[in-house]
Amino acid sequence: MQLAKARPYYIKSHQTRSNDHPDIPELLAMINELAIYENHASSVTATEESLTRTLTLAPFRKQNTGYARTLILRLPTNPTTPSDTPNAVAGFALYFNNYSTWRGKQGIYLEDLFVRPQYRKRGYGRVLIQQLAKLVVEQDGGRLDFQCLAWNELALGFYRSLGLQVSDQWVNVRGDGERLKELAARELEANVVD
Repeated sequence: MQLAKARPYYIKSHQTRSNDHPDIPELLAMINELAIYENHASSVTATEESLTRTLTLAPFRKQNTGYARTLILRLPTNPTTPSDTPNAVAGFALYFNNYSTWRGKQGIYLEDLFVRPQYRKRGYGRVLIQQLAKLVVEQDGGRLDFQCLAWNELALGFYRSLGLQVSDQWVNVRGDGERLKELAARELEANVVD
């Protein structure tokens, strides 16, 4: 098996509207493909506009205002598989910085990793994970964190094969939707010094 020789590239930050950059629609399409794979197709509310507004697009500069960053992986210009389209978008990794209080260091939290089914088993997932690992090391970060669905044994096996630790010591906690709004609207019930 020949591993990927494609390299991720970053969506450019000078684009201000989604229809100015061809990768925003591709990214949204892959987000929907991922949601379908995870049996949550109806949960996607992202739009091209919301992605454009909330993603920090490369080159990363201090004045960027987005919350997350995205690596887009394209096929090589001259793909080795005859049926592949040159420069086709094969996958993405969407991530943001987090922080470890115990280590006193920043890190990266991988929100989503997705490689389109027709491009799996070629090393593209490894390329994306390794790129993120390099970014953590370059920023003198503490760790690369992410979640995986418990039923996705194929992905869990892949992460273990990379030497990553799969932990069952932590439970996910989330505030979302109406419950989050209700919590935010509650009166403070603690003695807080003004």
